[in-house]
Amino acid sequence: MAERPIVPVLIVGGSLVGLSTALFLARQGVPCVVVEQRPGISGHPRTRGVNPRSMELLRSAGLEERLRALPSARLLARNSGVRLAQSLAGPELGSFREEYYREVRSDLGDLSPADWCLCHQNELEAVLLGAARQAGAVVRFGTEFVSLEQDAAAGAVTAVVREVRGGRRRRIRARYLVGADGARSAVRGQVDVPFLGTGQLGRFLAIHFRADLREQLGARRFVMCYTFNSGVRGALIPLDNACEWRLDVILDPTSPDDLPGMFTVGRCVELVRAAAGVPGLGVEVLGTVPWEAAAKVAGGFRAGRVFLAGDAAHVMPPSGAFGSNAGVQDAHNLAWKLAAVLAGQGGPALLDSYDAERRPVCSATVRQAVLRQQDRPRAGGREARRGLPPGIVDDAALWFGWRYRSAVLAGDLDDVPDDAVDESAGGGPGVWTTEPLGLPGTRAPHVWLRRGAGDCSTLDLFGSGPVLLTGSVPGGWPGAAAGLAAEWGVPLRVHGIGGGGELADPAGTWAKAYGVTDAGAVLVRPDGVVAWRSAAAPEDAGGALRQALGLMFAR
Repeated sequence: MAERPIVPVLIVGGSLVGLSTALFLARQGVPCVVVEQRPGISGHPRTRGVNPRSMELLRSAGLEERLRALPSARLLARNSGVRLAQSLAGPELGSFREEYYREVRSDLGDLSPADWCLCHQNELEAVLLGAARQAGAVVRFGTEFVSLEQDAAAGAVTAVVREVRGGRRRRIRARYLVGADGARSAVRGQVDVPFLGTGQLGRFLAIHFRADLREQLGARRFVMCYTFNSGVRGALIPLDNACEWRLDVILDPTSPDDLPGMFTVGRCVELVRAAAGVPGLGVEVLGTVPWEAAAKVAGGFRAGRVFLAGDAAHVMPPSGAFGSNAGVQDAHNLAWKLAAVLAGQGGPALLDSYDAERRPVCSATVRQAVLRQQDRPRAGGREARRGLPPGIVDDAALWFGWRYRSAVLAGDLDDVPDDAVDESAGGGPGVWTTEPLGLPGTRAPHVWLRRGAGDCSTLDLFGSGPVLLTGSVPGGWPGAAAGLAAEWGVPLRVHGIGGGGELADPAGTWAKAYGVTDAGAVLVRPDGVVAWRSAAAPEDAGGALRQALGLMFAR
């Protein structure tokens, strides 16, 4: 077997999360190689909901407009809400409206510069693939991961991969390896990390089909329609609001007739006709994919030089569309840390914070997805009305209101208790807060600013390196930042807000949103998370910033 020169990062899995990881790493200047056993990007539309937080991250990578211009995104730009009906052509039973549920077209202007993008996953992956390659990542399809060995003394991971066509094996040596190879992760199995939780909360068959349902759909533009009748129980999902659709059929786990192999083309056609409410409807079945809903979290997201991300680290029911989006956020959290350590800017302990930060948030997100799945039968009166499930959190809090806690995040004198407790962790510090107020460990708040003749969000300032935000009384902050950046070789940028500087604050809200005065400062990590803040100017700005930057980089 031929052995290649060592690469900084090897990524196993070339789907949504693996490609996101490659993109974020390559944009940080880290050479990486992706291996994926499939011959190319899947043609199945699969998931299609990029939530506002993930869109913020992809916006920072310069992809927002490209995603909104995708064919599916243009076709679905007006879709919103969840309906319930006997069939598409039959009477509606209601719509899903709960106080925690934010419809796709909800106004989020005060919370984020980005909103939902409904686009097919295969189209999204094509954009990620092109952008990752353009940034310098190498992506090899038709290459199957076989095994790995870690060598702590050499500071490397050696992976054995096999060409699907031809069967030739070779070794790839890497400083670090990221397993983004799905729920049945071979990487997770190789490092012997347990996958804890509940499997098979439900079994489904996704039927991708073509049928002209424009007359039955009419002017409605929903995200999905649950259909319940004697012929089918499932969710009908428009892919173009006309002729391309997906039907997710609920399978009976006790019935031998509901095994995936029992669904012939003819049977799939009848299920589609029942969901549409149109006997004799002309249906072309384009493909079927069986899938299971489960709620599991890996016992650790790091094992030496190996990291787990996406479904390899956590799986959850689709209610709320949190799963794939959590994977994109895993990738974003991990990428800058790997980049900093590989560049010699961060200490080894910085990589420990990936597990410390992402695993509690992902565990709590899995719990929220389960609560939403359990609550769905209340919609449309299919179950007796009852109160909200205990512990359920508003959608916007899940997108924007998490809080990380790790050794590389500063404490805060103005710390406040969170509004909810992570039940999956058996109590303890809460994960969600509805009023982050710039606390260390929270997403840096969105505030509209004025730059030149145009508007920009504070979130547009983050992504390529650490950022120091200062107020209209900058004092010694800019000088201290410039000195440290030169001394440590860290690309620390400073943005002054207000006071006639680069960025105007027309509404006068940024300082309040970040919990500081006009003389204070906020240190924001490359992933847009607040690392530290000083509410006012200390006597020794340089010393305070040195300590904060050292903590952030685990130096």
